[in-house]
Amino acid sequence: MNKKLRAHTGEVIMEMTVKEIADFLEGEVLGDDKVVIRGISGIKEAKEGEITFLSNPRYNNLISQTRASAIIASEKIGATQKPVILVDNASLAFAKILNKFYPKELVRPKGVHPAAIVARSVKLGRDVGIGAYVVIEENVVIGDNTIIYPGCYIGHNTQIGSDTLIYANVSIRESVTIGNRVVIQSGSVIGSDGFGFITQEGRHQRIPQIGTVVVEDEVEIGANVTVDRARFDKTVIGKGTKIDNLVQIAHNAIIGQNCIIVAQVGISGSTTIGNNVTLAGQAGLAGHITVGDNATVAAQGGVTKSVPPNTLVSGYPAKPHSIAKRINACIQNLPRLYKTVAEIKKMLNKKDRNC
Repeated sequence: MNKKLRAHTGEVIMEMTVKEIADFLEGEVLGDDKVVIRGISGIKEAKEGEITFLSNPRYNNLISQTRASAIIASEKIGATQKPVILVDNASLAFAKILNKFYPKELVRPKGVHPAAIVARSVKLGRDVGIGAYVVIEENVVIGDNTIIYPGCYIGHNTQIGSDTLIYANVSIRESVTIGNRVVIQSGSVIGSDGFGFITQEGRHQRIPQIGTVVVEDEVEIGANVTVDRARFDKTVIGKGTKIDNLVQIAHNAIIGQNCIIVAQVGISGSTTIGNNVTLAGQAGLAGHITVGDNATVAAQGGVTKSVPPNTLVSGYPAKPHSIAKRINACIQNLPRLYKTVAEIKKMLNKKDRNC
């Protein structure tokens, strides 16, 4: 592996041979392993000297068109004179080599910025970084190596673990628990009041929300996500769960471990999500239902009833995907069916007039 300095820009250029890349990825090379790679790009955009990847069969037709000098793939691909690195998971391998070529150089807060407001009773671990205009209320505990970027608010009695990243303008309300190695992107609100009201004589009376939120270890929360505190007990985000941007999780929801929750999902109150569940974009879940382990809700699925484990559901109201596809096929035929019925009706009316 070589690094060179581009004279006119001062930019560092990394060079690796296909063999070096394969060794790093623990992959197998098919073809010339001495080809030198100086960059990385998608299969459509790649230029000579760059490496790309192929993980989706729908792009197989681009193998002969790409200008990339090498390809990372999960299985043997069609005829090509370019060297191919075979790996178990092409997408994951591509992410690893991307970090190798273009490591992020992040500038993170160090120590407590003079413009931060930190209560005297706050307990800070080793090497904590607190950015400008952060407000940390009384009795907060923050673990080692945690970084809080500018403009954040941490409410009283909240506990935040070690090695956690909280980006700018995040609000974490009072008495919330955040685990270790958690990432919370900008603009998210953790521990806001649950949406609870009683209507009496035409007026909506607020129900106090006195519970909390627990975010377990290694959770990642995207930008502008809201996680409401429970009415009494706790709203829970399980270990290793990854949440995309613009997701709403209501009071008393329980999210299991290692779930994937994609953008604009809405989860109503007191809903229980099992482990390894995938909720695709804009899925909506009614309250007081259960989604079993390893289940998947397809994009824009409207879930009104509990979903068994190991099930794929789609549509509104959500049904097993095989049934939803048949229903959708029937709906697509409605214009033709309408035309057929109109023709039959016209024939019957004509027959009646001739009788």
